[in-house]
Formats: sequence, C-alpha cells, structure tokens
Amino acid sequence: MDDLSKNLSLPTLDFSRYRDPAQREVFFQDLRHAARTFGFFYLKGHGVPEKLQRDIVEISKTFFALPEEDKLAVEMVRSPHFRGYTRAGWERTKGQADWREQFDVGAERIAVEQDATTPAWARLQGPNQWPEALPELKPAVLEWQSELTRVAIELLQAFAAALGQDKDIFEPIYRDAPNQHLKIIRYPGREATGSDQGGVGAHKDSGFLTLLLQDVQGGLQVENDGGWIDATPVSGTFVINIGEILELASNGYLKATIHRVVTPPSGKDRLSVAFFFGADLNANVPLLNLPEDLAKEAGGTDTDPDNPLFREVGRNYLKGRLRSHPDVARRHHSDLL
Repeated sequence: MDDLSKNLSLPTLDFSRYRDPAQREVFFQDLRHAARTFGFFYLKGHGVPEKLQRDIVEISKTFFALPEEDKLAVEMVRSPHFRGYTRAGWERTKGQADWREQFDVGAERIAVEQDATTPAWARLQGPNQWPEALPELKPAVLEWQSELTRVAIELLQAFAAALGQDKDIFEPIYRDAPNQHLKIIRYPGREATGSDQGGVGAHKDSGFLTLLLQDVQGGLQVENDGGWIDATPVSGTFVINIGEILELASNGYLKATIHRVVTPPSGKDRLSVAFFFGADLNANVPLLNLPEDLAKEAGGTDTDPDNPLFREVGRNYLKGRLRSHPDVARRHHSDLL
C-alpha cells in the first residue's frame, strides 16, 4: 500500500458555485463525485480572508518557536479536557507515536460538574489552556475557530442538500454545542527511519468534516485504491475531508477516508492548522432517508472490531481521546481504562 497514485490528484471545488443558484445543481454533482471517489478535495471560494490565513500561520509558528518551558506550562497532561500542548511523539494513532508537536483547542466552555449520573464524555467539556508567554494566541485562535465554524456549517448544509435532504437536517445535533476541535501542528523534519514515516499514522477522522489549512511543506497523503495520493499544499485553499459522522448518517454513501502524514525530510518543517467540526457530544447520529438513486449506492458503514463506530457522538469521541493521549487518560481518567 506504499505506492503513490502518481497519476491522480485531488479535485478542487469552488464554493462560490454553491452560492450561485444557476450553478448549484452541478456543484452538488461535483461534490458527490469528489466525496465518493476520494473523500477529500480542495475548497476554494470559501470566503475566509487571506489576512486571517496568513495570521493564523504566523501565530502558530511563533507559538512553536517559544522556549520549551513556556509550551510545557500548558502541556495537555495538565488538562482533563484534552486541551493544550503535546510534544512530538506523545500523541498516538493506532498505538503508534506520531512525530508532531501540536496545540489543541476546543470550544471555550465551563467544565461540567460531575456526579454519579454524569456521562463519561461530559469530562471532555471545559476551558482551554493558553500560554502566558503569548497572549495574542488566544484571540487569533478563537477568531479562526469561529470563522472556520461558519464555513463548516455552510459546507455541511451543502452536503445535506446534495444528499437530497433539507439543508438544515443536521442542525439539531450541532446547534446547541458543536464539537469545535482545532489543532495547530508542527511536523519536525528528520532523517528517514526505516519503514516509519511517522508524522501521523493512517487513520480516519471522527466528526462531520475536517478543514485543513496547509503552509508550504507537503506530507499529507490520502488512500485511494491501495495507493496514496499526495495532497500537495495549494495556496488559498482548504483540504476538506469527510468524517465518520457523515459516513454513519449516509449509511456509507459518503465514506470517511484513510489518510496519513509523512514526516518531512531533515531540515524541513511542515505546519498545518486542522479544524474538526463535529456534533454536540450529547447527540446521536441520525440515519438519513436518502433518495432511492443514492440509497442504492450506499454500502453501509465500514466496521473495524478494534475501533467500533458508535452513533453516540460523545462515546465515540471520548474513545478516540483516551486512545490518542494515554498520559492524559492515566492521570485524569484511570477509572475509564
């Protein structure tokens, strides 16, 4: 599965076509094709100002350039809500260490008071950690989170309409408290280490949609027919991919696609900003009643006995957090292990 699909590239969709009634139906055709053929595509015409894109990249670089002690002051292991800084090699994908350092942020909400009846996933809600050494990080990141939430909701509405549904069919399961998970990520370059290409191991995303801003260094690869397609950075675009909520809701008509990140070569760094838009942790994923022509092409959801999918959003998300950050799990949630 290590051969690259060198003759393939991800399609590019112009979101302005969705906003034009004369082009909308053709846009829906292209959206369904991109989603079912690749599960990934580039999105342009999204309306996010170029200055905001430049600013979030620059503030991310500034954060990673801080002295290690300033970053460790907001290390994720200090947060029961899985927020904060993670050193390279400390997050895991399918049990293997990822070679990236990162800073995780969620929605700014107060922690849920716990009692015997509180569901375990409620522990995920709570405040973020912010580095005192870089006070300008908080407003920049929260502005980015807000802007990307706007784009994600509009894109989710487009997906709903493309599936023959009312555009707001998903609103009841994200309206009150959407899961807004943002990562700023630095992949340090290093010499090749045998078969371990290790930026992030092969995996799927769990939410509705992921919106990824890439800087200039590549490394993201998308699985396709046993090979890998390079998702080379394209200025001004986001890389969009489908998460497992849309796979569940569409009975597999849409598929969450496996992807990975290859570590940059020595002397190079990769920087990206990933925004994962998900449903309210209190929600259950509905099964859509697809039009007959689409329903015939829905093959059901993929099943992995080692990583089962649940329609209970919070249960699914907590499972992923406990697996990916075992140090946080041991310190704060040992009763769940």
